[in-house]
Amino acid sequence: MIEQYLTPDTPAQALEFKQQHGSDAIWFAGGSKINAAPTKTDKTVAISLGKLNLSQIELQGDSLHIGAMCRIQQLIDHELVPVALKQSSAFIYSRHVRNQATLGGEIAARQPEALLVPSLIALKAKLKLANGQEVDVEDYINSEERELIATIIIPDRNLTCIGYNIARSAAGLAIVTAAVSIDKQGNKVIALDGVSPLHQGAARPVRLRDVEAQDLKGELLEQAVADAIYPEADIRGSVEYKRYIAGVVITDLMAECQHLVEEA
Repeated sequence: MIEQYLTPDTPAQALEFKQQHGSDAIWFAGGSKINAAPTKTDKTVAISLGKLNLSQIELQGDSLHIGAMCRIQQLIDHELVPVALKQSSAFIYSRHVRNQATLGGEIAARQPEALLVPSLIALKAKLKLANGQEVDVEDYINSEERELIATIIIPDRNLTCIGYNIARSAAGLAIVTAAVSIDKQGNKVIALDGVSPLHQGAARPVRLRDVEAQDLKGELLEQAVADAIYPEADIRGSVEYKRYIAGVVITDLMAECQHLVEEA
């Protein structure tokens, strides 16, 4: 239960507050995660990010820089945001939640489904942290630490990338969320959520590097994806179903992505 609400004016002051309060404190962005089950916090100190001026979206060369406090609905509405990120933003069904939730919060929150992360991995996104460090999205989500994110950097907003979400209904829990990309040199990225065991109740999206390195199509690609993942059976589906549907989705996305590359 939040007992103290701090409002720093600068990232440096926010980091100072976090150092002072340690494990009792949590970053407060939009509040959509720490105020609601199943991610409701038990921390007692909230450090607001509202005054840190972290909601910009701007192009720097070919790179797109998105402030961590950018709301998810802003991503859908903004003309500079890549289609794949718009797609994954729309996987959050409720517009009310999209108007509250932030991009940084969606990355940092430990939640059962990480709807935007596969697309960010496929887009080769990097995170600029408030302490000045720069890390890959994949490295950040696999870390036990949750350093304050300042900016999300998409190195090439024109990278050919598409994503897809499998759920039983528009507002239902995601079964599998997938994204793929192919760059001008033919290098592929395959990212999936919902196909690995939860870690401390949170999703761990994965990148299938071994599958990427193989030039596979059709049934061979389907089988390679199915063999490379380790989903858990739950209310959303069996292990066999998740392996099957992940293989089908990745194969379809890769074929479509390749077609877009050839047309460009």
